[in-house]
Amino acid sequence: MGDTNGARDPDGAGGSGGERLRRWRLVLGGGSEGEGTGRVLGGKDAAMDAALGALYGRDGGDARSGDGRSGDRSRTGGLGASAPSVARWLGDIRTYFPAPVVQVMQRDAIDRLGLAALLLEPEMLEAVEADAHLVGTLLSLNKAMPETTRNTARAVVRKVVEDLEKRLATRTRATLTGALDRSARVNRPRHHDIDWNRTIRANLKHYVPEYRTVVPERLIGYGRAAQAVKKEAILCVDQSGSMASSVVYASVFGAVLASMRSLATRLVVFDTAVVDLTEELADPVDVLFGTQLGGGTDINRALAYCQSRVTRPADTVVVLISDLYEGGIRNEMLARVAALQASGVRFVTLLALSDEGAPAYDHEHAAALAALGAPAFACTPDLFPEVMAAAIEKRPLPVPDEAGPRGAVR
Repeated sequence: MGDTNGARDPDGAGGSGGERLRRWRLVLGGGSEGEGTGRVLGGKDAAMDAALGALYGRDGGDARSGDGRSGDRSRTGGLGASAPSVARWLGDIRTYFPAPVVQVMQRDAIDRLGLAALLLEPEMLEAVEADAHLVGTLLSLNKAMPETTRNTARAVVRKVVEDLEKRLATRTRATLTGALDRSARVNRPRHHDIDWNRTIRANLKHYVPEYRTVVPERLIGYGRAAQAVKKEAILCVDQSGSMASSVVYASVFGAVLASMRSLATRLVVFDTAVVDLTEELADPVDVLFGTQLGGGTDINRALAYCQSRVTRPADTVVVLISDLYEGGIRNEMLARVAALQASGVRFVTLLALSDEGAPAYDHEHAAALAALGAPAFACTPDLFPEVMAAAIEKRPLPVPDEAGPRGAVR
């Protein structure tokens, strides 16, 4: 819990021990008398405790039994379904906690207390702290969203998307531009395509003193048209409900990749059906509202579609983003991955593309893909540019040590 600027030591217990006791009191609850810790809160700390108790306390209060004695200390929540009280609570937590804590509390309120339906009210959306998880929740409610809420929801989604683009776009473009340039380097260029500066630097060791010149053994060229498409990327994204945050990040990255002229990008989303959203990549908000979160999963069908769109296998990277809970034909899915790789396609499986920690996934399918030489691992948004760069250059992928099934290719 970050610095709350609350009353540090209202009962006079100074020092680091008093601060630790204060924090434990906020975590555990304990009523106005500080039962359990002996810690009495006042000022902002009391307001913070009330906000925590509304979400994590029993029936909107602290974890007590009916007779007032200390009961089960696990907080169980009690905001109820009152929109005004939820709006006030959202305002309170934004006042007393830093944004990352607010986002966690909002997630818990939606998951624990069933408040997703309240997000269909514009005034609720205006009160929340928006992040990728919230966008995923909104997208799952898309069909139920009244028209009066839709414009507000799009504004919230657009703000999150723009923030993510600012954070991720520059580094992604810089990393992939370098990878694309290196992968397209020409060592037998035509005369007018020779990059003389790089050629001379690369051949300085071949300087011939008697002729006072360099005799190049290796020519380095520009690769002719710098703006021509050098590689193709297909992002194949599972849009089942558990993959909501990954869909958000994949849509943002898809838009960033599509803005690079030397990389042809295709975005495919799937559940039991397959939808190609490539034409929407100019605006990732349109991409997100084109998804239908939830439903089953048919990875084999999605990969069959992607396979049909591969025109230059040796220059193509296919990134499957899925938890691998396959509802289609497992053996055909694995055979299709093997066929894609045999044709020269670089195939990568991301179990999640998000900041939300270790994902749940089908371990058997992940291990089977790893045995085929197709790495399966969770990836944070910050790592994604490096993963794509390595895939483009056909280098080993930067798989985090703690990620993926045993045997994942590194």
